[in-house]
Amino acid sequence: MENKKTHRTEDEKKIIRNRISRIEGQLRGVKRMIEEDVYCKDVLIQLSAIENSVKSLSNHILENHLYNCVSKDIEKGNFEIIDELIALFKKFNN
Repeated sequence: MENKKTHRTEDEKKIIRNRISRIEGQLRGVKRMIEEDVYCKDVLIQLSAIENSVKSLSNHILENHLYNCVSKDIEKGNFEIIDELIALFKKFNN
């Protein structure tokens, strides 16, 4: 496996860190809900919100990957990136 890296701007890192912090807060909230014996339906609703937050973050990172990493590889003639993308989309759809 290659040891590729993605160089992100400080603004992009800040956006991602903020979203991850929000997700962490949501998870702590669910943990508290469990400790406080909150009704299952309410916990499940919060878990659904967390799932949507994670999917949204994944889509954000995927979009940046397409616009930055993938487009640069294609410009350089590295068409193997398409195989990487296909494998990535297959993981997303499982």
